[in-house]
Amino acid sequence: MTDAVAIESLEAIPIRAPLGRTFRGSTYHMTHRATVLVRLTTSTGVVGEAYAGDEDASLAAIVGVLESELAPRLVGQDCLAVERCWEAAYPATFDILRDRRIGLVALAAADLAVWDAVGKTLGQPLWRLWGGYRDTVEMVVIGGYYDGDEPIEAEIAGYREMGLAGCKLKVGGAAPARDAERVLAARAAGGDDFVLMIDANQGYTVSEAIELCRRLEGACIRWFEEPCRWHNDRRDLRDVRAIGGIPVCAGQTETSVSGCRDLMEAGSIDVCNFDSSWSGGPTAWRRCAAVAHAYNVAMGHHEEPQVALHLIASQAHGTYAECFHPDRDPVWWGMIANRPMPVAGRVQLPSGPGLGWELDRDFIEFHRIDR
Repeated sequence: MTDAVAIESLEAIPIRAPLGRTFRGSTYHMTHRATVLVRLTTSTGVVGEAYAGDEDASLAAIVGVLESELAPRLVGQDCLAVERCWEAAYPATFDILRDRRIGLVALAAADLAVWDAVGKTLGQPLWRLWGGYRDTVEMVVIGGYYDGDEPIEAEIAGYREMGLAGCKLKVGGAAPARDAERVLAARAAGGDDFVLMIDANQGYTVSEAIELCRRLEGACIRWFEEPCRWHNDRRDLRDVRAIGGIPVCAGQTETSVSGCRDLMEAGSIDVCNFDSSWSGGPTAWRRCAAVAHAYNVAMGHHEEPQVALHLIASQAHGTYAECFHPDRDPVWWGMIANRPMPVAGRVQLPSGPGLGWELDRDFIEFHRIDR
C-alpha cells in the first residue's frame, strides 16, 4: 500500500506572452496567450507542475483564487486521494457573483498539478494511468483565421510540412458562400488524406449553417464545430446535425459534465470537445468521457495539448489533440522543452511519469508577470 503523500504548498505563477500577430475568429480576437502555472510540492519531495487556461482578462483573478481559496483547502490533503482533493477545491466555483470560469480554471490548474504529482509518485505517465488505450495521438492545428497574411493554400501547405494530420478551419465570420470557398480551397490544398474540420465559434444562424453544409457536400468534413449562436444552441445543433449531413461537435463552452450530457441526450452532437481547463480539470473531463461512452459520442478536447494529448490517448473513443501555430501559442511551443513533433500526423506520448513535460525555466521567468 502506498503511504499518503501530503500536499505541503501550492504556488501559482501567471504567464503572459504576446502572439506573433492578432488572431481573429468569427466574433473575437486574440493578442496574447495568458495561462497560470501551478507548482505543487508534496511531503515526499515530489513536485507536480501544470498549466491550464488561456484567460488574459481574468488571469489575476484566477491566481487570486488559487492562492486565497484553493491553497488553504488543498494543503494537508493526500494528493493520491484525487477525488477528495477535487471535491475539497470545488467550492471555489460556487460564488454566483463571480464569473464561474475563474473558479473552474483555477480548479483545473490545481487538479492537473495534483495528477502530475500522482503520476510522478507512482512512476507512470498520465495517459497510461487514465486508461492507456494508445500511446500516439493524431494532432490537428486550429487555423484559417480571418486576418492571415497568406492564402489558405499556403497556410495548409505549411501545416502539412509540420507533419500535422489536419486542420480545424475557422468559419462563421463571413457569408456561407465565402466561407465555403475558403474551406474548399483548404480541402484542395490538403488533399484527401488531410483531416479537415470547420469551426464557426457560434457564428451562424441555423439556416446559414445548413447552407454551408450543402455547399460543402462531398468535401469530407470530419466535423462542424459550434455552428450556431449560443442562445438556443442545443436545439439548433440538433437541427444542423439532422439536416446538414456533417457530424456536429460542441461542448467546449459547457462548464459542467451535466451540460455536455444534455447535449448528448438531445441528440445535438457526434463529438464532445469538453475543455478540461475551462471545466474543472482532467477529473471532470474523464467523468464526461464516461458519459459520452454511454451515448456513443466521441471525445475531443478544446485546445490545450499539454493535457489533451494524455486524455485523448487514454480513451478508446478519443479523437484528435489540437494545437495552434507557434505564433498563436507561444506557451506550448516555447515552454515545453521536450515537446514532441508530429510524425505522419501523429504525436508520441511522453514515457516519463506524470505529464512527462520538461519545462523551460528561462521561458517561465521571462514571461511571468506581476499582478
